[in-house]
Amino acid sequence: MGIAVSPRSAPVIFVKLALQLKEAVAMTARSSSFRRITAGVGAILLAGAAGAGIIFDGDGSGEPGFVPPPRPKAPPPPPANISGGETLIPYPGPPAQPQSRSEKKNPPRPPVMFTKLTSEYGEIDWNARPNDLNNLLNALKAMAEVNYDCENKSFAEIDPDPEKNPILYRSGHFHWHLNAQEKAKLRDYLLRGGTLILNAGMGSKPFYDSALRVMGEVFPETPVQRLAADHAVLHAYYDIDQVQYRPGVRASGYTSSEPWLEGVMIDCRTVCFISRFGMESGWDPYEDDNILAYAPESAQRLGMNLVSYASTIQNWTRQVARRVTYVDAGEATTAGSMAIAQVIYDGEWKTRHVGLSMLLKEFNRKTEIPVKFAGREIRLTDPALLDVPVLYLTGHDRLKLAPPETAALRAYLTGGGMLIAEACCGRQAFDRAFRETMAVVLPGVVPEAPLSGHPLFAMPNTITQLTPTDALRQLTGKSLVEPELLFWKHEGHVAVIYSPRGLAGGWELAQIPYSLGYTDSLLLGENILMFALTR
Repeated sequence: MGIAVSPRSAPVIFVKLALQLKEAVAMTARSSSFRRITAGVGAILLAGAAGAGIIFDGDGSGEPGFVPPPRPKAPPPPPANISGGETLIPYPGPPAQPQSRSEKKNPPRPPVMFTKLTSEYGEIDWNARPNDLNNLLNALKAMAEVNYDCENKSFAEIDPDPEKNPILYRSGHFHWHLNAQEKAKLRDYLLRGGTLILNAGMGSKPFYDSALRVMGEVFPETPVQRLAADHAVLHAYYDIDQVQYRPGVRASGYTSSEPWLEGVMIDCRTVCFISRFGMESGWDPYEDDNILAYAPESAQRLGMNLVSYASTIQNWTRQVARRVTYVDAGEATTAGSMAIAQVIYDGEWKTRHVGLSMLLKEFNRKTEIPVKFAGREIRLTDPALLDVPVLYLTGHDRLKLAPPETAALRAYLTGGGMLIAEACCGRQAFDRAFRETMAVVLPGVVPEAPLSGHPLFAMPNTITQLTPTDALRQLTGKSLVEPELLFWKHEGHVAVIYSPRGLAGGWELAQIPYSLGYTDSLLLGENILMFALTR
């Protein structure tokens, strides 16, 4: 008797058949060929369900932008049955040959660089392109002469120590979920130096949306942001300004040729990368122009840069001291202390967690002026803004103030307040954004660079030149450089001191490898504070 199946119930039936088949395999399968065949059929049934609609409740397959994983290839046919008239005689095999001492032994396994995270939805989700990482690492070995390995693990098997699993990679088509305990574990892993790469399989939007949501919950204090064109990951191995996309990306309405990568940055380090479009289909080529993915060559270049950036940053992270919290220097009064408040804005406003505190501590040690070490953070619209003598503002990428914030900053600066600002890591994106912002805050004011004999460069340190970071040295070709500062003045008085080069990393004595800044920026920072205090 036939069974009537409605289109709405078809996915459920597919799943039930697949899961029942999987259970039957576990209970009754005795031969390897039977296990291979039934596993393949189960995968095809799940793929059929993916194409038909929802597989599991809440998996995202019924949402707009879902891209189903490719259907697995059909399993190979079973071996031909032996006819009844044939006889199989079990002749013994050849005698075992003892291994000669001169024979080469298997080489040691290379260190694991990538750990591919599995999914509760099975390989159809997390392993739709099974050779993506293997192919990427083989290309890396051929081009950069470095040899790494990869492995597959569930999130429960991940060691919080990044030394054990340096880069976690999760590709998927369906929603990505972590419970509260797993989010805490991921946060700990990333803060200790680990890296996470999240890849929307073939551009599947439900996975991408859930990746943004989960990372926002893991780091609620740090927004997920689109990476600017000058981000180090886009120049770590190849200089990638533009990429090529599959036609499916253009058909979806995206017209830019810039790579679409987003990330979470902690202390100048991008701990998580999220790719809106699929990279895995370029690493393990899949010929379908309708998918939302990078062209193979662009995907390969992005992959090489991701590995290069992550490995370089992890080597640096091992040398960085843990976060330090400082307390107030005695009972400092407002008249005899330097109270600084860091500006909060909608964006990555806190690029370093202890740089300012370490600068104030060193300034107090050298000058014996009581300084408030406990960092204060304030929004420009806070009524207490006018009670703060000095503001500190920094960022990596975008700086966009709302009209009330712009008006408040203008009133603060024209009322006698001072702003100290820097482009953290010397990032060009923030440099452009800051100059544009100041043109609105103080219209008509032209920024000017202080002359070499300016009092700012005289106390408490005599500064004529500074030591550049390796990245800035490569850019300038100089082992010593003159400090770069800009002033915005109001009625002849300095209202804004701005550095287009990175300072806070040097204040922590831990400039990131890609930073365009000064290794001895503590000297310049101390002089800036002294100038602000005595002006």
